Amino acid sequence: MRYIAFLLAALTTAEMQAFQLAPRLVVNVTIDQLRTDYMEAFAPLYSQGGFRRMLNEGLVYDGASYPFSPVDKASATASLSTGTFPFYNGIISSRWLDRETLHPVFCVDDSRYFTSADRLKTSTIGDELKVNSNGAAIVYSFAADRESAILSGGHAANGAFWMDKNGEWQGSSYYSNTLPEWVRAHNRLHPKHPTNTSFTNNDVIDASLNAITQTAMGRDDVSDMLFVNLSATKADKTPVTHWQTEMESVYMQLDKSLERLISGVEKQISLDRVLFVVTSTGYTDETATNVTQYRIPTGTFYINRTASLLNMYLSAIYGQGRYVEQCYGNQMYLNHKLIEQKRVGMSEMLTRSQEFLMQNAGVADVYTSERLLAGNNDIIKIRNGFNATLSGDIIIDVAPGWKLLNEDTQETFTSRAGFVPFPIIFMGSEVAPQRVPTAVTTDRIAPTVAKAIRIRAPNACTSAPLF
Repeated sequence: MRYIAFLLAALTTAEMQAFQLAPRLVVNVTIDQLRTDYMEAFAPLYSQGGFRRMLNEGLVYDGASYPFSPVDKASATASLSTGTFPFYNGIISSRWLDRETLHPVFCVDDSRYFTSADRLKTSTIGDELKVNSNGAAIVYSFAADRESAILSGGHAANGAFWMDKNGEWQGSSYYSNTLPEWVRAHNRLHPKHPTNTSFTNNDVIDASLNAITQTAMGRDDVSDMLFVNLSATKADKTPVTHWQTEMESVYMQLDKSLERLISGVEKQISLDRVLFVVTSTGYTDETATNVTQYRIPTGTFYINRTASLLNMYLSAIYGQGRYVEQCYGNQMYLNHKLIEQKRVGMSEMLTRSQEFLMQNAGVADVYTSERLLAGNNDIIKIRNGFNATLSGDIIIDVAPGWKLLNEDTQETFTSRAGFVPFPIIFMGSEVAPQRVPTAVTTDRIAPTVAKAIRIRAPNACTSAPLF
């Protein structure tokens, strides 16, 4: 009996030591369009406390990528917080077409709350922390834009805050009926100005540090979580044409902002109790360039015109009707009711549509919902970015260098199969400095954080932790 009591005491001590080692505050920093090549190009200009400190003191994975395609700010942010991809979490992009109304919807729009995480279909790392702590954990999210704030914060956060066009912080009644007094005080005390990258990053950091101070994050034995969304884009949001001159000031300012964040956290909480996680949204805004003068193959794929031709083709086979109801982005939405009335199998309809579309100039590939749901290894990244209830029935991959034009909305997209290099960096509590060249995917960040703070990973996350 004495031996068993000794074992139980030893186990309890070990468990307590493991609990004490868990970070008390996790600071998740997502930087929109951060690129490793730009980050390293301006390295001689950095201070000691920003990028340089993270690279010297952190565990750095150089070869990060997203496990799905295409990627934008909303889908990337949702993937980071859920540890999975749009196939499960339902955030296929910032906007998509509502199948019922055939009108575009925004990823965090909500008819009841105006803005909410209701369209996010799985739990987030912040949600799981709330569940594990029986609501005691503090979870806040800050961003310049509402989609980043909401999709980071998830369903159960204490609050998710973003800036309006005048630079004032606002939130959603989805989390609380009123803004916390400390947020309102912050609005009163800080000067208002139109949002742009250089001001906004510092505003996001000021508000984030204020949240730590006012709510005593990281001070007790329950782990807390802070989401900080920054930007590595130009102030005017225009695509980069001469990166050497246009991005130097952006990355120097970003470096100073990161130094302010790290030092600001360190002044309040010992860094051995903090885990910083830094990564990128993993895409970049493409520059619209006229390449015909260089004799590079290019062209314009008119998706609405092509949809009309497809309708004529299908009408000749199955009888008159509008088989393609709507186009959005590079996707076509079929008229399921009409197809059912015609007593045509969806598989047959998709196969004929794919065969027809593949004959059009500028089309590199055509993905149908049936083909994507089969999940073949050669199209797994496209499948991961697909959601059967939200995405179109047909997704057109235009050839590299070609421009897709929606004649109704005048929206354009230029295909470029380029690799955007970006890192994943862990720094702080129990993390040994190391540079890891092995390629890794961002869906492994959430389970890594979950392991570090001794909680379950989000409910649709099946990836293994990075360490």
